[in-house]
Amino acid sequence: MTMHWYEGPLAAFDTETTGVDVEGDRIVSAALVVQDTVGARPRVTRWLVNPGIPVPEGATAVHGLTDDHLQRNGRWPAPVMEELARALAEQSAAGRPLVVMNAPFDLTILDRELRRHRASTLGDYLGGTPLVVLDPRVLDKHLDRYRKGRRTLTDLCAHYEVELAGAHDAAADATAALDVVRAVARRFSSRLERLTPAELHTLQAVWHAAQARGLQAWFTRQGTPETVDPSWPLRPELGTAA
Repeated sequence: MTMHWYEGPLAAFDTETTGVDVEGDRIVSAALVVQDTVGARPRVTRWLVNPGIPVPEGATAVHGLTDDHLQRNGRWPAPVMEELARALAEQSAAGRPLVVMNAPFDLTILDRELRRHRASTLGDYLGGTPLVVLDPRVLDKHLDRYRKGRRTLTDLCAHYEVELAGAHDAAADATAALDVVRAVARRFSSRLERLTPAELHTLQAVWHAAQARGLQAWFTRQGTPETVDPSWPLRPELGTAA
């Protein structure tokens, strides 16, 4: 019996941060989850970071990580960012698809932290073997585009009947995102099983751009001065966009 890609090895990455600005905010925790097959016990690696700047109360209210806790238990950012980049590069080298919920946020903020603390980029660590990314938000929005409602990780878990124990913990969120991708692929297997993860990666860039254009048009109609970046899975550095 043929095993489809969504039944085999996947990894997932997630961060918790000081805020939602990928250019200025910092990573305070991260997790990488690796699962070899459906139902197998996942291997989880966690990182805790002392970001070197105050953690806003609003961010602490989301993930529960306080300044005091991070100062006592977190590591300095520079070595952690290198470990994160090398860990993702290892997944790429192993040919293991990487699940990242809302990839342009987590991958971009990691890239900016690498620039800040290592004078390097995520691409530098990946070398010539780029990540193959699966973003449950992009997949779900494209495959079930007319469904009403929000598409947060909590919403997707509820819709696809995936357990999310401890939302806004990086390891819990990464694990749930991985399970959501498997659930999305099973539900839409007739449309996905013939595609490789690499082909899906390419398609998601197109799908995300279309989704961004639609959201931008909606903001324009509402008179909201918000800009939606169509780049996926990584936003270009400020000043380098075409």
